[in-house]
Amino acid sequence: MADVRVGVVFRPQSPPEELRETVEAADEAGIDELWLWEDCFLEGGLTTSAAALAWSERLTVGIGLLPVPLRNPALTAMEIATLARLFPGRFTPALGHGVLDWMGQVGARAASPMTLLREYTDAVRRLLHGETVSVAGRYVQLQDVKLDWPPEQVPPVIVGARGPKTVALAGEVGDGVLLDAWLVTPEYVAAEAVRVAEAAQAAGRPAPRVIAFAEIEPNIPALGDRARELIAELASAGAGTVILQCTSQHPDPGPLIAALSR
Repeated sequence: MADVRVGVVFRPQSPPEELRETVEAADEAGIDELWLWEDCFLEGGLTTSAAALAWSERLTVGIGLLPVPLRNPALTAMEIATLARLFPGRFTPALGHGVLDWMGQVGARAASPMTLLREYTDAVRRLLHGETVSVAGRYVQLQDVKLDWPPEQVPPVIVGARGPKTVALAGEVGDGVLLDAWLVTPEYVAAEAVRVAEAAQAAGRPAPRVIAFAEIEPNIPALGDRARELIAELASAGAGTVILQCTSQHPDPGPLIAALSR
């Protein structure tokens, strides 16, 4: 497991006032990464990320994921750039469709989520790299937009994906793919790692990161052994980062963090 990065999830089913305790526990345990969600209508991913980053000096913090219909891409790029400058090398944002029914609840559901995600991811990446962006897409419309404070160390922009088309899109326009815990098995990770790498190669882009979320029941016997076994299985299948999340019935990651403590 030496080459794989390991993280845990602070699920938004836990109240935000419990976040600091989780950050401090993960920090003390030597966990590499802490990941947050932005499910509707629970907790904001960017606000919780800012707090988590401020409470640690070493943890990488990720958002898996930011639903793209909810924010203008220029605003998203501004927020990501700010966190990347404040905490260089420690923030990993992921973008995704979001749950379509939730997007419909707020009047933001797109007729073509794939088109939106492609346009959005491309625009955000270009802005973060300091470009002046003008685009007249189906959903993304920017005119001469340029960040005054682009990050000096540009964070990878990850695309969250379930289906094969979105996985391929992650390779084409993103810096990596975040694979959903509901689908993750070693066989699934192996197949999608090949898919995203082939898509990136066809687009002339570098090999993408493969980040796998995996769910684990925290109340099982020998939790640490089972967690390490799962991490090793997914790493062998092609995941460079494995993020473990507890179940919705038992969302507190405290027992998992303790079991993984170095």
